[in-house]
Amino acid sequence: MAKRFPTNPSHPERICWGCDLYCPAKALACGNGADRTMHPVELFGEDWEQLDDHLDATMATSHATPGQEMSLKQKSE
Repeated sequence: MAKRFPTNPSHPERICWGCDLYCPAKALACGNGADRTMHPVELFGEDWEQLDDHLDATMATSHATPGQEMSLKQKSE
């Protein structure tokens, strides 16, 4: 069973988040590249879990459906 992924760790910079080993940043055991993988809280901020919901809502309201895109192409030709 995989370890539970911490949503807001106190010191995310101390750990590599690239696999389930959660190695210390200065002792990477898995060979997952030369650099540690950053935690999403470091990349997107403390509200990173709500980012997916925000992106889904934005995409649903701002993009045309595939049928609409096709009819727009036919009109322009």
